[in-house]
Amino acid sequence: MLFIRSLLFYACLIPLAIFFGGLCLVLWIVPYAIRHRILIGFNWFALKSLQLCCGISVEVRGQENIPDQPVVIMAKHQSTFETFFLQLYFAPLSTILKQELLRIPFFGWGLALLRPIAIDRGNPRAALKKVKTEGMKRLEEGNNVLVFPEGTRTPLGQVGNYARSGADIAIAANAPVLAIAHNAGLHWPMHTLTKHPGKIQVSIGEPIYPEGRNSREMTEEVKNWIEAQIADMPDAV
Repeated sequence: MLFIRSLLFYACLIPLAIFFGGLCLVLWIVPYAIRHRILIGFNWFALKSLQLCCGISVEVRGQENIPDQPVVIMAKHQSTFETFFLQLYFAPLSTILKQELLRIPFFGWGLALLRPIAIDRGNPRAALKKVKTEGMKRLEEGNNVLVFPEGTRTPLGQVGNYARSGADIAIAANAPVLAIAHNAGLHWPMHTLTKHPGKIQVSIGEPIYPEGRNSREMTEEVKNWIEAQIADMPDAV
């Protein structure tokens, strides 16, 4: 039954991706603020489909910690869920991602119009420079910037190496960092189609301001907070 419900979710998601991707053929000439509002409609419909088809809802804690200014978001990466959720919840948002994602038909077209920071992982030095310069630019434009400091998805219960690129952007732009912890991997596991019903918990930490901190200290603070929060969340369906 869970597998069938998951297939039903993808039966909704794929046409949505094609529809919104098709809109991109026209939306590229539309001002960013307008096309952004339209395109993140895909995220809203995707999360609503997830709830209706798979019985997965979201509980957010720490909304009061979101400051009234652009921030660097450093989030745990366990699933595909957070790519949908964070883009919607923290809009307008520019995500640091691998440039290959922009080549995916329909889905990648939409991503490309949301002002992401697309990097070539085959050239780490150039990628680091681009992340910092474009991250600062996006913050100046009024966008939040999303960084997955572990670089790739890590299975529930595992801890990857936290890179300092997010903290580097925050220090250079004098912008606060928001740490985001969640247990989405419990309900939307990586490398499988099957989704598990329940409530995904998302925790938003207090802003971490760069004054008096270096990137290593900020990153370590983010890591310790995220992993401590996840340790207190449910880890079994």
